[in-house]
Amino acid sequence: MTTLDTPGICSGRQTPAEFTRAFADCTPPLSPVQAVIEAERCYYCFDAPCTRACPAEIDVPSFIQRIAQGNDRGAAEVILRANVLGGTCSRVCPTETLCEQACVRNVQDGRPLEIARLQRHATDRYFAAPGKPLFSRAASSGKRVAIVGAGPAGLTVAHHLALAGHEIDLFDARPKAGGLNEYGLARYKVADDFPAQEVAWLLSVGGITLHPGVRLGQDLTLSQLRDRYDAVFLGLGLAGVNALDGDAPEPQGVREAVDFIAELRQCADLSQFPIGRSVVVIGGGMTAVDAAVQAKKLGAREVTLVYRRGETDMKASDKEQQWARQCGVTLRHWAAPLRFEQTENRLTGVTFSVMTPTAQGVIASGETFTLAADMALKAIGQHYDPQPTAGIQLLQGRIATDESGRTSLPGVWAGGDCCAGGLDLTVDAVKQGKAAARSIALALAIPQSDAANATLFQESSHG
Repeated sequence: MTTLDTPGICSGRQTPAEFTRAFADCTPPLSPVQAVIEAERCYYCFDAPCTRACPAEIDVPSFIQRIAQGNDRGAAEVILRANVLGGTCSRVCPTETLCEQACVRNVQDGRPLEIARLQRHATDRYFAAPGKPLFSRAASSGKRVAIVGAGPAGLTVAHHLALAGHEIDLFDARPKAGGLNEYGLARYKVADDFPAQEVAWLLSVGGITLHPGVRLGQDLTLSQLRDRYDAVFLGLGLAGVNALDGDAPEPQGVREAVDFIAELRQCADLSQFPIGRSVVVIGGGMTAVDAAVQAKKLGAREVTLVYRRGETDMKASDKEQQWARQCGVTLRHWAAPLRFEQTENRLTGVTFSVMTPTAQGVIASGETFTLAADMALKAIGQHYDPQPTAGIQLLQGRIATDESGRTSLPGVWAGGDCCAGGLDLTVDAVKQGKAAARSIALALAIPQSDAANATLFQESSHG
């Protein structure tokens, strides 16, 4: 194993045992006894605020009551009927700002029910021993639907429409289905290859054919899909990464945080994954925190996350920021990257401009500082690439849809991060997928003209 004192980027900065501890599940599951005790704290509210706060509309009191009764399978059915990705959502959903924040217990005594951990308990118990399928597929409808993007939105649409008896062709550019659940989450949040297990269960309903490694705009076109299928759903996510200002070439050691996270999730042997000794992460969202914390867990001696605005402006939640600090990450605010320092095309540091808030916005103060670094991870956001879907109306750089997911093209729906107005959360993608699935199912059951489709979109988007 390479020693910690070796300068530059190298692998093996931790022992196998240290890697195992570092990337263990950050939130251990509840035991059966703990789950029942926690479930019995629930008031089982009528018109429960926790359910109203859940984008996927899970009947929270209903599944918690079943856990209290020892009916974990029944609890899982309630969850998965509303959210087919309820297992992953229980691990990564920001429940502290959604259902748990709305919990009556939180209002009364400042300690909400641990809804996420209870949801995980029920779904984990089900997936460990699923037994008889929870859902059965209807007779074939003879209709065919193309879904582009096997992320949370696309998987949700595929499952719901397959249950309705439609034949689904599910295309994705990557080798595996799952989207951000498979490639974009920190290993310590979703351990033991759970996203793949969840996808396998979701596809087991039948009627869904997965086509991995197929890219829209290269291997097939939107026009071809519209000609060959009765309906098309686009769950394309955000394929582009935002660039820093300036045209200077980046030295070795500068990486996109999303690529770093994706490669780390797919790495079979963490001892072979290279990491710098001093790492700087640029950004203030969940991706930045996930990248920074994992760099520290891989054995980086110093990891500094730098954000151009203040702490309260960060997209990463207070809980995530606190977690980063607990893991040894240094957070610095009011600093924007100015340039990468280098020697012989190798990163040696990052120079930042100190930023100042003004009535006109955040501006450079003229003061600078440099952080020594041999690795820099850029997490400054992603954007939608409109080229494969030319001809579809956009809004603020993403696909414009009505509340049912209809786009401006007849017979084409969309959902997830590629659409305008979303929350960029797995659970919100599920919500959009459910709405689109209902709309597609209705359209396939009741034939409508292209003109009617266009009228519905125009009325909804301007009403």
